[in-house]
Amino acid sequence: MRKFALVIGMIAGTSAAFPLAALGGPVPTAAPVEHVPGRLVPVNGTRLWVETEGKGPPLVVLVGGPANSHVSMHPAFSSLADRFQIIYYDYRGRGRSDTPTAIGDVTFERDVEDLEALRAELGLETMNLYGFSYGGLVAQAYALAQPSRVDHLILANTLYSAEMWKLNHDNINAELEKQYPEVWERIQGLRERGYTSSSPEMQALYAVHSPLIRWYNPDRAHRRRTEPGSTNKALYWEFVGHDIDFEPGGEVVRLPDFRPRLGELEMPTLILAGRYDRALYPKLQWEFKRHAPQACFMILEYSGSYGHVEEPETVIPLVEEFLSMPPAEFSSASARFLHDRKSCL
Repeated sequence: MRKFALVIGMIAGTSAAFPLAALGGPVPTAAPVEHVPGRLVPVNGTRLWVETEGKGPPLVVLVGGPANSHVSMHPAFSSLADRFQIIYYDYRGRGRSDTPTAIGDVTFERDVEDLEALRAELGLETMNLYGFSYGGLVAQAYALAQPSRVDHLILANTLYSAEMWKLNHDNINAELEKQYPEVWERIQGLRERGYTSSSPEMQALYAVHSPLIRWYNPDRAHRRRTEPGSTNKALYWEFVGHDIDFEPGGEVVRLPDFRPRLGELEMPTLILAGRYDRALYPKLQWEFKRHAPQACFMILEYSGSYGHVEEPETVIPLVEEFLSMPPAEFSSASARFLHDRKSCL
């Protein structure tokens, strides 16, 4: 039986938080994170924190970051728990997973290996993947390495290469220069004095970017769940490079370019991008369509980078309907979802 993948775009990690106060308005209080039951699962010499809810075909949710815990994926996917087993987990060294002996032990390749080991440890023959942001890179690598283990592949607002990751930051800088010239001038001043992206001074200035660039409606930014310890900041800078806003480093520069191999994905594939993602904007996401013509490509019209946060009323029913579709019924030209309100491009 042919299998199919659901691919929805991802977000590259950013160097700062996104307080709405940066736009001059009040900062709404985010709702507390409501965790589902979890445990530490032994995987490849470490332990990963895994939370599960529901029963049915497994849907493994791969978070973005690349140094974040899974908390930003709550609570949107809980509404699928009546039909699927939803599996969230924290990558090696992130969130509630074991702290690594050395930060250098955390690599992109190891994250992909850990996913396969986790599948085996949980006793899953096959699984569906929802890869968001950095998680979309992990999902692409895994699906290409283990295609028989993936029933449906979902990559949400994702990237396909180190080059795209750099363009993500180039676009952020271009928007800041145009929309916040006073901030951009201070950023340039810090750079002339030798400050890098990882410096607290630089992070404070870049804090204005997320409401402007990552959201269709900046007032929704507070919906993104977070909690103390949800980001391993030391790991982040080692993983992406200490001057990521201008020059990638760390694991980012070692990422493969998946475009030449995207056509090999035999599982049904859906690619979603946010119309108002001004960093990984739709033109960049369109490369997925060019290199994976077998995929279904959709644009979320009222989202930036976080479709499952800004537009859950669109994303979650789409995911449910797509995962429920028999592979033989999938066609990139004619598949229709969400009660015929959306169609593949």
